[in-house]
Amino acid sequence: MALDEDAALLPRLRAGEEAAFRELVRRHHGRLVRLAGVFTGARARAEEAVQDAWVVVVTGLDGYSGEAPLGAWITGIVMNKARNRAARDGRVVSFADLARSEAEGPALEPGRFMPDGHWAERFSAWPSPTPEREAGDRQLLARIGDALETLPPAQRAVVLLRDVEGHEPAAICRALGITEANMRVLLHRARTRLRDVAAALIEPAPAKRSIPATRL
Repeated sequence: MALDEDAALLPRLRAGEEAAFRELVRRHHGRLVRLAGVFTGARARAEEAVQDAWVVVVTGLDGYSGEAPLGAWITGIVMNKARNRAARDGRVVSFADLARSEAEGPALEPGRFMPDGHWAERFSAWPSPTPEREAGDRQLLARIGDALETLPPAQRAVVLLRDVEGHEPAAICRALGITEANMRVLLHRARTRLRDVAAALIEPAPAKRSIPATRL
């Protein structure tokens, strides 16, 4: 769902329709809690930050100009609330320091990515549409979600903001206080780890060679 599809709800939201607000929350609450958690750490604090943001959304709709998609406007409010909550709790994360440490290590294989950041190669196999594939897709999404939660903090923040939220690189760098070079390295490392998880489920395992039996 594109973020600007929420614009259809705007007249009803401004009219105070509770059903429209519930629909908006249903669409965005989960992703907003994940995003807030990048800054707050504990999920409970992320939930509180998002709840505070929803109050701002409801009371501030008349001030929404429409220049950005409604979902993006809400995302900005959540990020501010999450950063403020982290500062109040004494948990200010220096993403610049995290980025430098997480960017260390073996260089990524340059041939794995196109200049625009997309993968140079597609998966070698993608199952045909079947009920089994639908079940496999659900398993794949669950495994990728689990893998996302295990990424180092700066990598998780960058891949959430870029690939899940769809923010532009410059906006991500401003939000996290990191350089664009560091952002690219973090994004590629995160994508590599997530792709490896997907590949393990999608690509068939190599056939095992039969070994002739030998007499003992």
